Amino acid sequence: MNYELVKDIVGIVLIISGFFDAYKYVWQAQKIRKVQSAKGQSRKFINAALVNDMIRLLYVSLIGDLFLLFVTVIALFSMSYMFWTIYIFYPYRHRNLLNFKRPNLFIYTINSILPNRLRKKL
Repeated sequence: MNYELVKDIVGIVLIISGFFDAYKYVWQAQKIRKVQSAKGQSRKFINAALVNDMIRLLYVSLIGDLFLLFVTVIALFSMSYMFWTIYIFYPYRHRNLLNFKRPNLFIYTINSILPNRLRKKL
């Protein structure tokens, strides 16, 4: 068999499996929206997944593999959707109080990166 043909077939299978791998984040975000709470969701998990795929995107853009690029972009979109959903439905300590505002995205992100003993409770 021709090497290029095998490479293209494996690349198409990679895109299909990568789509389902990325779509699991959409399923999780839909579940969070359904129950209206991100309680029990690990913010560090989604942060680590996003950083991993951002580094992968940088690497793939350097080597120029279109199959991996496509899979990585799909994954980044679905992970970003889940990150935003967790941000919206995160069970903030002061929720339901008058005049309470959700922290801005930057403070929320920094708070999610810090260890529990250092971070301020939102």
